Amino acid sequence: MNLLNSHDLLRFFDPVAGTIAGVAPTQRHLGDLHGCFADTATYERMLAAGNPLVYGVSAVEPARADGDLHYALAFILPGRVGAEYFMTKGHVHSWREAAEVYLGLSGEGAMLLEDETTRESRMLPLRPNHAVYVPGKIAHRTMNTGSVPLTYLGIYPAQAGHDYTSVANRNFRCVVIERHGQPAMVERTLL
Repeated sequence: MNLLNSHDLLRFFDPVAGTIAGVAPTQRHLGDLHGCFADTATYERMLAAGNPLVYGVSAVEPARADGDLHYALAFILPGRVGAEYFMTKGHVHSWREAAEVYLGLSGEGAMLLEDETTRESRMLPLRPNHAVYVPGKIAHRTMNTGSVPLTYLGIYPAQAGHDYTSVANRNFRCVVIERHGQPAMVERTLL
């Protein structure tokens, strides 16, 4: 990387909007999340009524050299499909050993972590001034549990890659739902 000519050394971002100047976000609508929600009947009804924007991700991925880092700024809009909060597709890294750090910027959210081998699951809060460490070999999904957009920053090794297919094929064992006004993790089969 030529330090004098690289525009990726300094980027301005909006922590409330979840956008990075000069980086077009990849947007995901409800129709892009087929199979993510356990309440398929409500999902299909909502999708028939429209295809709302659920989340967006702006990624800065300048290189893939050993030791380089990538980062992404994301937003998830507030909403639910039945009791399930709006969420990301979720992924595990293609290079399974890759870890990731998420930094909460605005809003209220949660991260669902699942060990790819044991399927042990854990829900962690993601709020402003929270850092969530995602170890390697852990699938992870983020959801907005509040009433305003959730924004966060993810930092990961350049060689990590994103494997969405493995998650889509077997999905997460648990889901995060609203129960008595609070987020709760429950087994998908119990819904």
